[in-house]
Amino acid sequence: MDRLRPRNRPLFSGFTNSEIGKMEKLLTESKERSFGQEFYQNLAKNFNRSSGRAGKPVIKWTEIHSWFQTRLQDLPRDLECKEGGITRDSSNLEFEARSSKDGAWYDVETFLAHRFLSTGEAEAHVRFVGFGAEEDEWVNIKNSVRERSVPLENTECSNLKVGDPVLCFQERRDQAIYYDAHIIEIQRRMHDIRGCRCLILIRYDHDNSEESVRLRRLCRRPRS
Repeated sequence: MDRLRPRNRPLFSGFTNSEIGKMEKLLTESKERSFGQEFYQNLAKNFNRSSGRAGKPVIKWTEIHSWFQTRLQDLPRDLECKEGGITRDSSNLEFEARSSKDGAWYDVETFLAHRFLSTGEAEAHVRFVGFGAEEDEWVNIKNSVRERSVPLENTECSNLKVGDPVLCFQERRDQAIYYDAHIIEIQRRMHDIRGCRCLILIRYDHDNSEESVRLRRLCRRPRS
């Protein structure tokens, strides 16, 4: 009997595009996070008997098992697959996602589906809060989905320091959206009835532009 490969072994890369597409479809349509040995063995038999595998090495069921396990591990721990889509788990965490259109972060209303690319990367199909279906996007789960950033309170300015990552509300004539930034200078001032009056110089990550902002425009980014 074949033994399962240790996790530190490289992932088998000899699957054809058709085989990868078949496995991705099975992952998307399945309600389960794991499959039994018989499932992997039957899938290996089907692949090895197909015309597309003619002249190529025989696939072991353990290689298919490793492929599925690696893909499932790519999903964030706070997300789970359910009925072909991605939903929040029982902790009811809220998430934000970065749009590929402008690089800004928006709150996620719903995870509609998920898929795995031939490169092994996982993507989620998201709907943003306040937007319709025409603005739905596929986003990279590892790099562009995270727990929702939290607005900073007036009393939290004393905890900020140079170099801290923040999410900043950028106000422009034609847009008002949130971008990742880093603090590069803090001018601490006495608070008054209006709250924190400190001036915080930030540098936006996406274009390296700088701006002095008040605390009310900043959110604390989640720990990675």
